[in-house]
Amino acid sequence: MRQHRSIFLSAGVPDPSAKHFMGEGDTAAISALVSALLFVALGRRPIVWGGHPAITPMVWAYAEALNVDYSKWVTLYQSEFFQDDFPEENKRFGNVIVTEAVYGDREQSLAIMRRRMLSENEFEAAVFAGGMAGIFEEYRLFVEIADGAAVLPIVSTGGAAALLGKEIMVSSDFADELDYVALLFDRLAIDPNEPRGPAGA
Repeated sequence: MRQHRSIFLSAGVPDPSAKHFMGEGDTAAISALVSALLFVALGRRPIVWGGHPAITPMVWAYAEALNVDYSKWVTLYQSEFFQDDFPEENKRFGNVIVTEAVYGDREQSLAIMRRRMLSENEFEAAVFAGGMAGIFEEYRLFVEIADGAAVLPIVSTGGAAALLGKEIMVSSDFADELDYVALLFDRLAIDPNEPRGPAGA
């Protein structure tokens, strides 16, 4: 079976109280987009992302529902800087990669995690949803490292992803198309009839 490159997920629910806030996100749309990506790609393409407390439990639940071995199909990166706030579900993932932290320096710790996350994997696409300033940091690093991979900022999810989509002038589909399942099958070039495999790429 042909081995596929990974899909990078950069998603989060914007927090208006955070200094990195870049605009309101649509919580329902962010959740729907992540659910759609998992439905479309989980078990068909490896998925890589930096754990977010609102996203990790959703990935766990989808893997269970689809009977997909998440330890083979999902790779979760976390910075040791946030170890006191790791979601309970982290303990269930057999493939959490915890990256080293710089004591007292949140931004440097995140930079280390992001560079490892994006340089240790080969990608065919990145999907951006909601989020705050980190969306832009991950986008810039992604296009530097994964040159030629597809970039899909889902504008309709709001937050930093909406600003990113406008900055790089993406297709209006990313703002207007709310059938995320159909959108992702199309833009990720995944056949809906493709079986979910028993082992990771």
